[in-house]
Amino acid sequence: MRRVAAIDCGTNSIRLLVADLDPATGELVELDRRMRIVRLGQGVDRTGRLAPEALERTFEACREYAAVIKEHGAADRRFVATSASRDAENREDFVRGVREILGVEPEVITGDQEAEFSFTGATRELAGADGFEKPYLVVDIGGGSTEFVVGADHVRAARSVDIGCVRMTERHLVVDGRVEDRPTPDQIEAIRADITAALDQVAETVPLDEARTLVGLAGSVTTVAAIALGLSAYDSAAIHHSRITLDQAREVTGRLVEATHAERAAIPVIHPGRVDVIAAGALVLLTIMERIGAREVVVSEHDILDGIAWSVAEQTV
Repeated sequence: MRRVAAIDCGTNSIRLLVADLDPATGELVELDRRMRIVRLGQGVDRTGRLAPEALERTFEACREYAAVIKEHGAADRRFVATSASRDAENREDFVRGVREILGVEPEVITGDQEAEFSFTGATRELAGADGFEKPYLVVDIGGGSTEFVVGADHVRAARSVDIGCVRMTERHLVVDGRVEDRPTPDQIEAIRADITAALDQVAETVPLDEARTLVGLAGSVTTVAAIALGLSAYDSAAIHHSRITLDQAREVTGRLVEATHAERAAIPVIHPGRVDVIAAGALVLLTIMERIGAREVVVSEHDILDGIAWSVAEQTV
């Protein structure tokens, strides 16, 4: 077994996985998995730069993660940064800070690399399980972008498009510097139009209609699942590989877009850092399901973070 640490830094959150992995058997023993909402992508869509306060929130989480990695003795590690840090003019400030705190060079990966990691993390354990027909369509709804990956045993086609929950919220739901309490019908229509246009781009290179199992990843999807399942507290075990129907996705999305900020904040399974972006994230998921005619989405708690961890283990054996 190889002990590794994987860090995924996205637009909205930064996550850590410390695990023992055996590439020969496909076994992954999780030692520590945690997430912090840092909103690194705050304002990036508008300014093109990472905000100083967003960088400091991210570095604070990095300091916490450095202590955890040291405690577990994970010498092999990889730090992957995604959409927000790809887009920012001052991303060198981010790179330098991470290097100083964690002693590792953050890799600002492309959308295609992000898709590959997401696919590996989400599907590696599905291959030996019943009821998950190939090929898969893996959809990873992040803060700044969403990745679409079609494949069976390996990636066949992938595309990353800029329709993440934070980006959609900041583009369409921020008025006078704050997120609207309830999206208006026009705002919802504008978000839907952006998602539909992005799906048209995806369909040019990714055979969406060939997929037999839709697999949904990341916080927007798992939060919708937790609400649909009626959980009183977030339960990863209950959410992992749950199947959420199209009707359930519609019901939850309708509930979220009609709720006030306070009403969303009162739903116990919504992380405080997702309260103002979950409505847009749910709209992304619902629009995708409707577009491809999916009757359900299989929800996975294993995603890009697990894919990064496998890449470390396989590179270092």
